[in-house]
Amino acid sequence: MVTPQTNTTLDEIAERLSALDDFAICGHVNPDGDCLGSQLGLYHALTNLGKQVCCLLAKDDPIDVGLRFLPGIENLVPACEYQGRAKVFIGVDVPTIERIGDAASVQASADVRFTVDHHAVDTTMADFTYVDPDAPAASLLIWQLAKKLNAVSQEVAQCCLTGLITDTGRFAYQNTNAESFIGAAEMMQAGANPTIVNREFFQSRSLASVRLEQIVLERMEFYEEGAFVMSYLTKADFDSCKAIKADAEPLIDSLRSIRGVKVALILRETVSGQVRGSLRAKDDDTDVAAVARRFDGGGHKAAAGFTFFGSMNDARCALKQQVVAECFSIKDSQLESDSTQFSSFVDSRDDK
Repeated sequence: MVTPQTNTTLDEIAERLSALDDFAICGHVNPDGDCLGSQLGLYHALTNLGKQVCCLLAKDDPIDVGLRFLPGIENLVPACEYQGRAKVFIGVDVPTIERIGDAASVQASADVRFTVDHHAVDTTMADFTYVDPDAPAASLLIWQLAKKLNAVSQEVAQCCLTGLITDTGRFAYQNTNAESFIGAAEMMQAGANPTIVNREFFQSRSLASVRLEQIVLERMEFYEEGAFVMSYLTKADFDSCKAIKADAEPLIDSLRSIRGVKVALILRETVSGQVRGSLRAKDDDTDVAAVARRFDGGGHKAAAGFTFFGSMNDARCALKQQVVAECFSIKDSQLESDSTQFSSFVDSRDDK
């Protein structure tokens, strides 16, 4: 079901895009597989129609090594380096202007603006907005749009399949639905290869990432009788492991995979006085996005992120209280009595 902010359909968007030219496509800051897959999938679809298209990076940050296999990745341009003025701006997998980073000025100067997304928010940043929060990935919406444009190719399919596989956790997350498998089958019939996604993205971790995981596991703190696990990484950890931001991305799933865990949280110090948080839920009822919104973040019910302004110690204290309050519905005063450290938690496990 589309959001109240949606004022168009994919059919209408396809009709309008067919009549336009000179496009700039951008996703959100810290782009993941769905973001880049959506951008590049639409890029290939429009170029297949002979359109002039530029794909922008919201921030001039390195692209995750595990996603550099995507066809057309070399054509991405940091928005801060973009020259000229695009007539049409399309935001994909991104709901707000704040999340398009350096591309905000490009978006503002465009003649017409579109949004195709699956993040539900209370505002819109486009003239034509299509947001379906029930879609498992924005890349599936882009695939449907490419079909309506009659612009499907192997490149479009590979990009969209990458976004779909990564955003559903290889079809294991709660957002996976029947349409996920239907879309994946169509993409494979068009030439997409899921083996490439699994090999390059899921099975190519760096040594630095493994070293960060060791630190994260050593710092685990368990609350709510083991249902809530939290850990953290400092800038010094990244320096000592010679790690980059992308090396920390797989770690949240390691915490969520622990038996008995309902909510997992990793805090990562980015700069002094600023901490990035990643939240994951395991069951269908827990809404970690509610926690993220308390800190002006967002995301999905089972996966969300935010930025905390303050020290790591302050972040750990504030998030501990907020997660318990939002996800476990108990008073903050009960928090300490329900918490245990990793060692005591492991000792109490039946399968020790």
